[in-house]
Amino acid sequence: MSPPIGVLLAAGSSSRFGANKLLQPLAGGEPMGVMAARHLLTAVSRGVAVVRPDDIELSAALSELGYRVVENQQPESGMGESLAVAVTASLDAGGGWLVALGDMPWIKPQTIVKVAERLAQGASMVAPVYKGERGHPVGFASRWGERLVELSGDRGARQVLIEYPNDLELLPVDDPGILLDVDFPEQLSEAGFESLSGKESRR
Repeated sequence: MSPPIGVLLAAGSSSRFGANKLLQPLAGGEPMGVMAARHLLTAVSRGVAVVRPDDIELSAALSELGYRVVENQQPESGMGESLAVAVTASLDAGGGWLVALGDMPWIKPQTIVKVAERLAQGASMVAPVYKGERGHPVGFASRWGERLVELSGDRGARQVLIEYPNDLELLPVDDPGILLDVDFPEQLSEAGFESLSGKESRR
């Protein structure tokens, strides 16, 4: 089976962060969203990134990585709308979709590879689990395409996982990064980075 297409959801408003968090620099100055996007590409054949219409800088950075960048014209509608936009733009995904979030840069690339491999091996839906808690990225076989393009709202694909629990395979991993997203600047400081200065501040 062909590898899945990577979907990077990167159209959030960053309202709680106070600035475009996906452009905030992490180790070596790499923006958060670009790091998450680069890690996702370790496991997929190609990537589709969904951004806000006015996010020119992020769009350019993701395009340079090799992503097909598409815009969510209604980003306020939530992650469900963004995922529907991405799947609609890649309905030829014979290997399904591996869905990741732009504000989760600390997922180990090897974890992403493991999730992609299970999808390629025939899993219908698969998600990593760390200490009993489900995280990202989440894989969907191609059979879910029609359901995914119907999504809207902030719940994203969670509604599909709730409706079809018996189709979801949970993959235990030793990776706390599957649970770590960024909503506030202090979370970057706690992780060892100065969130708005662009300077590394290892403690």
